[in-house]
Amino acid sequence: MVGLSSDNKEYKRYYVGILNTHPVQYYVPWYRALSAHPQINLEVFYCRYPSPQEQSKAGFGVNFNWDIPLLEGYRYYFLNNKAKNPTIHSFWGCDTPQIQEIIYRKKFDAFIVQGWNTKSYWQAIYACWKNHTPLLVRGDSQLPAERSILLRMLKYFPYRYFIKRFAGYLVVGQRSKEYYLYYGASEKKMFFVPHCVDNNFFSTTRNNLNPQRITLRKKWQIPEDKIVFLFVGKLIPRKRPQDFIQALSLVCRDCPKIFGLVVGDGILRKGLENLSKTFNLPVKFLGFLNQTELPSAYTVSDILILPSDGRETWGMVVNEAFACGLPAIVSSAVGCAPDLVIPNKTGDIFNCKDVKGLVKIIKKFALQPQYIKEMGENAQKLILNYSIENAVEKTFIALKTIIESHAE
Repeated sequence: MVGLSSDNKEYKRYYVGILNTHPVQYYVPWYRALSAHPQINLEVFYCRYPSPQEQSKAGFGVNFNWDIPLLEGYRYYFLNNKAKNPTIHSFWGCDTPQIQEIIYRKKFDAFIVQGWNTKSYWQAIYACWKNHTPLLVRGDSQLPAERSILLRMLKYFPYRYFIKRFAGYLVVGQRSKEYYLYYGASEKKMFFVPHCVDNNFFSTTRNNLNPQRITLRKKWQIPEDKIVFLFVGKLIPRKRPQDFIQALSLVCRDCPKIFGLVVGDGILRKGLENLSKTFNLPVKFLGFLNQTELPSAYTVSDILILPSDGRETWGMVVNEAFACGLPAIVSSAVGCAPDLVIPNKTGDIFNCKDVKGLVKIIKKFALQPQYIKEMGENAQKLILNYSIENAVEKTFIALKTIIESHAE
């Protein structure tokens, strides 16, 4: 497809399809910005729109719909999901043979899948291979720190077979690159397309809310003079919120100025609240906050803690916190750790499950609060490289390179 620029010069427009299981609040801004690019003609395909009840079953602990527009600013289509039990949470829950016919008929210049963990993705992958459509993948898988030799052997050879067949890899960070390399992908076909949030929304909203910081703290019964350590996420085992609470219990007597704020809900909430009450810990549980409400939590807080295990393949809340000017303390298993968290510059890293290690870091920052603000400023500068604009620019470079190489 050919278009005209403002000076009437012709340029190539690339017809691109993307398949995702459902609208994801973190990906929609990327889709919207890609659609606005003058050289990208984008169509996004979804397998399902989760109900509020399905969101709750995903670990959020409450029924809800996202309070930001997920279906505006780009072309999208919901596929006919023929799964017996439609869901976004199992391999068989997304079964959309319709995507194959669409790929055969529409003749995309390139097609992007956001993983391979559902039947629908494999239906698209197979159709692209059969139709000789350049196929790119964007995911954030990382190699697990602990896994059995048997599991490694079972995955290694099949994964090396199909991962090498992608035409390109939209790499979100260091660990996703290592993952693709481990399974035989060519580094020449890799393009850095960073995980990103709407930095402008979070930074602007935080700046607007800053004058209300004391008022918001009073509203949530947070003492004005406390250093607030924040946890944001589902209260489920893989997020390890229990490490956050345990660390605060061990450090609060030595550092009376610390305070814990927990944003989120899930199966562990009741137990954690009971534990906090039993030991009279300085912790406030706010429950689930929707996207437009989150900047308020970042505004009243000073530093984010994300203690998740290796199933946290990135940790988008770190992007959000950085955009709001907060540094972060993360476990070594969190996917974004090597990319975003620079010890003593944008935060710090502790070994996953090492609560004593987390305690040492909390004490260090609690006793030197002046460094928290400095690290927050560094974090806000670093996250500028992880912007929607940068992700779109790098996606276009990847598409142009792969499509033109395929045409030769």
